[in-house]
Amino acid sequence: MKFSCEKALLQSVIATTSRAVSTKSSIPALEGLLLQAGDILTISGYNMQTGIRAKVSADITEGGEIVLNARLFGDIIRKMPDDVVTFQSDERFMVHLSCGDAAFDILGLSAADYPELPAVEDEFTISIQQKVLREMIGQTLFAVSTNESRPVHTGSLFEINDKGLTIVSVDGFRLAVRREPLEKIDGGAFSFVAPGAALSEVEKICEDVEDLACVTLGNRHILFEVGDTELICRRLEGEFLDYKNAIPRNNPIRLIADTKTLIESIDRVSVVISDKLKSPVRCVFDHERVMLSAKTGNGEAKDVCPLSGDGGALEIGFNNRYLMDALRYAPADAVQIELNTGVSPAVIVPTDGGESFLYMVLPVRLKAAE
Repeated sequence: MKFSCEKALLQSVIATTSRAVSTKSSIPALEGLLLQAGDILTISGYNMQTGIRAKVSADITEGGEIVLNARLFGDIIRKMPDDVVTFQSDERFMVHLSCGDAAFDILGLSAADYPELPAVEDEFTISIQQKVLREMIGQTLFAVSTNESRPVHTGSLFEINDKGLTIVSVDGFRLAVRREPLEKIDGGAFSFVAPGAALSEVEKICEDVEDLACVTLGNRHILFEVGDTELICRRLEGEFLDYKNAIPRNNPIRLIADTKTLIESIDRVSVVISDKLKSPVRCVFDHERVMLSAKTGNGEAKDVCPLSGDGGALEIGFNNRYLMDALRYAPADAVQIELNTGVSPAVIVPTDGGESFLYMVLPVRLKAAE
C-alpha cells in the first residue's frame, strides 16, 4: 500500500474519524483506524456503536488496507511539517511515513481483524442543509437524558412528515423541540431515535454551509452523509415520550421577553447558586416585569427584568441552568413564555405563533418565603 497526501487533509480526516475510535477495547483493532486505498483513500473509525468513514483526496500508487493505532498515527501526522505525507506499508504491516525531513516507522495490524461497518438499507431518506441540521441538533441536544435507565431518552427523536423534520429531546426536567421544512423526503413519513453521542459527532461534522446532508434510515442503523464523511450509528429502540400530549398549550398567562436580557437577569441571581449550595430561582411574574431572586448560604440575590404582559403575580421556581439553557438555545431575540400555575411547566415558543421551536421547563417546588 502506497500513497501521498497533503498533511492538512490527512490530519483533518484523522481527527474526525478518531472520535469514533474506542479508547480501550478487548479488540486491539478497534483502538485503530482502518485505512483502505483503492480508487480512493478511505479512513474509518468504529467503536461498535458509532462508525465514521471519510474519503481523502490522495495520490494512490499501490492499493491495500491496514489498521493503525489512532492515537499514535494522529500524533505523528499532527507533528509532521506542513508538506505532502508519503505513506508506504509492506506485507508484514510495517509502515514508513515521511514528510519533509521527518520519517517514522511504525507497526500496523491486519485489516482482517477490523469489524465491518454495518450496511444501511436505503429505505427512507431525507435531505437537509448542513447548517440547518447542525443548528437543529445543537438547539435540542442539551435536553437529551444522561439517565441510562431509559435508554431511548439518551437520544433525540427525529420525526419526518409533510410538515418537515422535527427533532425532540427530553430528560424528565425539560423538553426541546425544533422543526424545519425539508428539501426532499424519500419513502414517506417515518421516525427514529438517534443516540445523543452520535448526534454530537454529526453536529461537529456538519459545516456552516448550504450543501445538503442526507439522513438514511435502515432496519437497525441510521446513516448520516455529510460531504465526504459518513456516520453510521445504531437506532435506539423503545417507547419515546408522547411529547405532544406532554406539552400544555392552553396556558392563560402569555408574556413576551427579550431573550438576552432575561438570560442576563437569571445569570445575575445565579451567582449565589453553586453545586454545593443549590437553590431554585424564585420568579414572580407581575405586570410588565418579572422579579427574580435566589437565596443560599452564600447570600441572597435579587433582580428585575422587564417583560411585555401581565403575570398576575404568579410565583414559580425554576432550576437556573435549565431555564437559561432553554432561553440560550432558543433561536430568537424575543420569546413568548406561557405559564399557568406555580406547579405547571413553562413553555417557551416563538412570538409570531410559529412552530419552529418549543422549549418546556418543569418548575421546582419553592419553600415558603422566609
